[in-house]
Amino acid sequence: MAQARSKRGFAAMDRNKQREIASKGGQSVPSEKRSFSKDPGLAAEAGRKGGQSVAPQARSFSQNRALAAKAGRKGGEARGARTDRPQRAAG
Repeated sequence: MAQARSKRGFAAMDRNKQREIASKGGQSVPSEKRSFSKDPGLAAEAGRKGGQSVAPQARSFSQNRALAAKAGRKGGEARGARTDRPQRAAG
C-alpha cells in the first residue's frame, strides 16, 4: 500500500496564495506578448519555434495521429472532471 505523502512548500500553501504567486509569472511578461488569443500569428510562431526544437523522430504526435487523438481526449476528460470551476453548458 502506498504511503500518503505530506504536502510541503507550494503544495501546502492556501490555494489563493498559490494563484497569487502563479499569476506573477504571467504579469512579468509584457501584455502584447502575454496573450496568444489576441495575436494568433504570435501563437503560431511560438508553436513553430517549439516544434523545430524537437527532433523529427521525437515528434510522436506528428507521427502517430491516434496517439495525438488519445491525448486530446484525455486532456478534455481531465478538464471536464475539475470540480473547482463551473461546468460549461452543453450545446
